[in-house]
Amino acid sequence: MLYETAAAWLAAPRKRVLFFGMSGLGKTYLASMLRGSGEWFHYSVDYRIGTRYMGELIADNFKREAMKVPFLRELLLSDSVYIASNITFENLAPLSTYLGKPGSETRGGLCFEEYMRRQGQHRAAEIAALLDTTHFIRRARELYGLGNFVCDSGGSVCEVVDPFAEHDPVLDVLERDLLLVWIKGSDAHTEELVSRFDRAPKPMYYQPDFLDRAWTDYRVEKGLTGDEVNPDDFIRWTYARALAHRQPRYAAMARRGVTILAEDVAGVKTPDDLIRLLARAIERKEA
Repeated sequence: MLYETAAAWLAAPRKRVLFFGMSGLGKTYLASMLRGSGEWFHYSVDYRIGTRYMGELIADNFKREAMKVPFLRELLLSDSVYIASNITFENLAPLSTYLGKPGSETRGGLCFEEYMRRQGQHRAAEIAALLDTTHFIRRARELYGLGNFVCDSGGSVCEVVDPFAEHDPVLDVLERDLLLVWIKGSDAHTEELVSRFDRAPKPMYYQPDFLDRAWTDYRVEKGLTGDEVNPDDFIRWTYARALAHRQPRYAAMARRGVTILAEDVAGVKTPDDLIRLLARAIERKEA
């Protein structure tokens, strides 16, 4: 662990942390709060994925749809219009839209093979973006003079590493350079996340083996063929299972760092609040 004691953490002139956990528990809130102080560099893994590694794929997907419209087709072919995604730290909809949902194409779904191909693209992009963290730590210091660094990881980070292995090439690098912080939710938070997802289901990345099982189990349970699947119903059905699937993986990752509770995040208003909260978490780890 980068900071072995609370005293070492508090005394460190350069503080570097990586938040992980399910989306919706406060990772981006904390990262944005730190960035807003003017003393921390905010590195968003999802933003890096959507711009550096999948930006062209996302834009080409937009263009593919636009080419179906005769008016837009003529403008695109004559280079009269420019189509690009407008991803921000707070709005990652273009990336989610590209990932898509498997199921009936008449209901906006993708065939399962294409869906899995895009999942594979995301996996490669997420691993690359996580490994880019070291470069951005140095870039933040050399270019902007910011030694304090926060990495806002995606909810699927636990799916692209092996948290149970003694050595994992991605986790080994992250643990060396940052304090890994799990934002752990309660049962009540899980219920709220499921309820929120039911209201507005969005595409996500899942581990291939988990996704294969879910796709098979869902169709057997519902008695449907692939082209009969309602895409939104499938990802709603899958989401609650994904939460249960990810919990032990997050817990295993947390052995390399510390854990804070989602309800404690709500009380963090300033960088100093967070620094003290993490010091207490390190103290618990020491004990």
